Amino acid sequence: MFSLRMDEELLERLRHQAAKRGMSVQDYVVRTLLRNDFDERFQSAVEETERFYGVP
Repeated sequence: MFSLRMDEELLERLRHQAAKRGMSVQDYVVRTLLRNDFDERFQSAVEETERFYGVP
């Protein structure tokens, strides 16, 4: 379970962004969190590979 508190202005902005994509606010937030997590994990993997191969 995940709970998030936000003010009305942020909620309206999220509703607008989610509606543009035909998504619920919940789905939009979860997808955004997953995408950011992937970006961080991918960057970590690239850095680790560069260290392994000695790339400056």
